[in-house]
Amino acid sequence: MPQATDLSNSSQNLAIGNVMSWEKKSNGIHGNTSVSDFEITIYKDDTIRVQVRRGSKFSPNPYSVVSFPQEIKFITTEENGKVWLKTSKIHLCVNLNPFFLTFFTPDGKVINQDDPAFAVSWLGTEVSNYKKVQPKERFIGLGEKTGHLDRSGRAFTNWNTDYFAYGIGDDPLYMSIPFYIGIHSDLSYGIFFDNTHKSVFNFGASNNRFIYYSADDGDMDYYFFHDDSVAKIISTYTELTGKMEMPPLWSLGFQQCRYSYYPDSEVLTLANTFRDKDMPADVIYLDIHHMEKYKVFTFDNEKFSDPKSMIKALKQKGFKVVVIMDPGIKTQQGYLPYEEGKEKDLFVKYPDNEIYEGQVWPGWCAFPDFTKAETRQWWAEKMAFYEEAGVDGYWTDMNEPASWGQFTPNIINFDYEGENVSHRKARNIYGFQMARSAKEGCELQRPEERPFVLTRSGFSGIQRYAAAWTGDNVASEEHMMAGIRLVNSLGLSGVAYSGYDVGGFAGESTKSLFARWMSIATFAPLYRAHSMINSNDAEPWAFGEEVEEISRNYMKLRYRMLPTLYSSFYKSTQTGLPIAKSLAVDYPHDKYIYESAFENQYLFCDTLLIAPVESYKEITKVYLPEGEWYYLYDNQKHIGNHVIYQDCPLNYLPVYVKAGSILALQSDVSYTGQAHDGILRLHVYAGKEPSTYLHYEDDGISHEYKKGDFLTREIKWNPEKNTLTFSKSKGNFESKFEKIKVYFHGSNPNAVIINGGSEEIDKEDFEFLGKLTEFDPLPDSSHPYLKIKNIPTVIFKNNHSSFELEIQ
Repeated sequence: MPQATDLSNSSQNLAIGNVMSWEKKSNGIHGNTSVSDFEITIYKDDTIRVQVRRGSKFSPNPYSVVSFPQEIKFITTEENGKVWLKTSKIHLCVNLNPFFLTFFTPDGKVINQDDPAFAVSWLGTEVSNYKKVQPKERFIGLGEKTGHLDRSGRAFTNWNTDYFAYGIGDDPLYMSIPFYIGIHSDLSYGIFFDNTHKSVFNFGASNNRFIYYSADDGDMDYYFFHDDSVAKIISTYTELTGKMEMPPLWSLGFQQCRYSYYPDSEVLTLANTFRDKDMPADVIYLDIHHMEKYKVFTFDNEKFSDPKSMIKALKQKGFKVVVIMDPGIKTQQGYLPYEEGKEKDLFVKYPDNEIYEGQVWPGWCAFPDFTKAETRQWWAEKMAFYEEAGVDGYWTDMNEPASWGQFTPNIINFDYEGENVSHRKARNIYGFQMARSAKEGCELQRPEERPFVLTRSGFSGIQRYAAAWTGDNVASEEHMMAGIRLVNSLGLSGVAYSGYDVGGFAGESTKSLFARWMSIATFAPLYRAHSMINSNDAEPWAFGEEVEEISRNYMKLRYRMLPTLYSSFYKSTQTGLPIAKSLAVDYPHDKYIYESAFENQYLFCDTLLIAPVESYKEITKVYLPEGEWYYLYDNQKHIGNHVIYQDCPLNYLPVYVKAGSILALQSDVSYTGQAHDGILRLHVYAGKEPSTYLHYEDDGISHEYKKGDFLTREIKWNPEKNTLTFSKSKGNFESKFEKIKVYFHGSNPNAVIINGGSEEIDKEDFEFLGKLTEFDPLPDSSHPYLKIKNIPTVIFKNNHSSFELEIQ
């Protein structure tokens, strides 16, 4: 390669310039300009990697990408000063004089193009890629970012930041995911900028010429994705950065947290109150006051004199316990974690080899270097302290890393898998690696059970290790709505399992706000209430009888939906798609979904359209996309592509069911581990389009599902034939549902014929055959999901062979 130019003192923009030479390699091309080397790698038909370096070698992020290039056929040609790389889905044109890239569809439509004058450029060590804006182009994603669904006109910074009580438009926050999706002209594409330095994404803020993304230092290293849907782009991105594994079933239940519950008697009273008030819940958190003077891997001997007995008592009531773990290790002589970390050389250091100290809750602290394999192993081993007490899950907080003063010196060094880098390159990856250490600790200490880790900080790929929550929000109507957008944006960015602090962490929630927030969060992947110290009680019963009843109803609905929710989590482990899904995934070119009145709406488990609304509103506008939609509470059907006005009293959050969908419910339970009544309730909503519900079951706790101990079953609705087909179940797991009860919405059958009325049917397998004579009214109740009456119903034993119901 040519001698690289020293640009560290440059105050003028330097573009990549003309290509001096290039050659083909087995999976792409590489070449050089006067100031850089570049490589273009065909990863898949729909994925191309672009790398540009100034140094003597590429310096990739070793953490986010978990897949490798596939061997695929592609065509490389050179003509008229351009090199073409063509796959079945992307035709990439590399302009040689000067270097810039244009991505085309196979039929010649421009998907994305560099600004020809600047393309890849440097300002000192800062590296940028400038892109032309296509007509009416929108930008979505970027993970945990505030603001509108459409990112156009704003700029965002990726620099993981501890931000207490952040504003609804503030940036940056706790987590960095430098992946966005561009949408224009019935096309969509994705770009993942794989550089862990502080980066900026400018989607047309303060200029009308280009958009760009830049990093303070390092390589220009990005992956370009294109397919025929936003959903496929997200799936491909998560193939690259990894998909979440099945979480334990208990983590899908309601979770109660406070900064902090103590002493142990208060924790036990909390658990008893949930059970006494018939409010289903699965998890209680122990925040920093469980520790001795905030030191990790300790219990306060006065507040929690016998934590093992307390946790055992909670388990007897069906509760799991999650403890907080902060990274700061108090620099106290005789404190074993500090002494061990110092002896084993596991802490972050200054360049002169002195241990870096910053102030956090325990006082002056050292910080484990989680970018070092030995540190992660040590942390995993230290977690035996909690495992021996019976702890079930872990909450990694303050892992940006946070410290008082909010300004960690960039001079400090991290191992970074042997590369030895500064804080500038390591900060954004720190929380990601702490979450990884926690997950690996769970697997080391309790290998027979699935881990549950909740993290505040992370980077692209964090979904492999942890669920995420959106940090220290505020008890306000605006924050409630902003949290929905944050979770939806995380879903667009590969993090399917996320949530927010229900009721608001900072400040005081009103009665109506808490009630509405509880109903909305019923339809969030993570359902956790959390409030801070020195504030009023904020449990679901703390706001009076009306709020308690509304909360109970929606909590019970959450538990009734567990078959649908768990199956949706399984689907997400296979596809990487979100559970709380922005309408931009399925309807990216519908302009109405980006309007401020409707941008908070989303699909939950593919079936339910949630229309969040502030608690003070009694009527709201709802946009229903194309198709047909049933109002959940009264079965009224609406035609899509319309705006409707919907009454929304405090006890009725606007929720709609997509026509053609199958919604699977179970009976009420107090916690996920409690046995239900053995009846799987399938609500079939008649529609014009065919649909498939994939039912999934396993034991909910172990890794045995990876060895085939699971059950899947496809249930298909065919509107042309009026048939509901049950495929033969797959897997070795025996279903926990002994019977199936089918409710037919939007149709009025007078008969249900099984397998065409075949005489070979074993009568013992089906409790009802032939003419439908019974209508099963759901009981009239204050539960919002139990208002519907007179729904045609058939019930039969759960036969795991394939069969078909014909509705006549």
